[in-house]
Amino acid sequence: MKILLDENLDWRLRRDFPGHQVESVPLVGWAGLKNGALLAQAEKQFEVLVTMDSNMKHQQNLAKFQIAVISLEAPSNRLADTRPLMPKVLAVLPTAKPGTLTVVR
Repeated sequence: MKILLDENLDWRLRRDFPGHQVESVPLVGWAGLKNGALLAQAEKQFEVLVTMDSNMKHQQNLAKFQIAVISLEAPSNRLADTRPLMPKVLAVLPTAKPGTLTVVR
């Protein structure tokens, strides 16, 4: 599966997705894109966007995008706080559908 990590997440999380193609927003040169523009660009190349942006579901009509969004809820976006959520993210990846948001706590 092709996964994009939002710029609010540590790029080193790429290592936590064995068997998947994972990039991060800064590494592909999209840092600074607003959510709508980011989703429009990402849906062309990726199947899933992983983010900590909890407001995305209120700011965007996710149903119009052909990309699944997984939103992490952690105390902070530090690697020490987000890495423990990765097994749960891996568990929901197979059921993540385009145009939907899944929250992982």
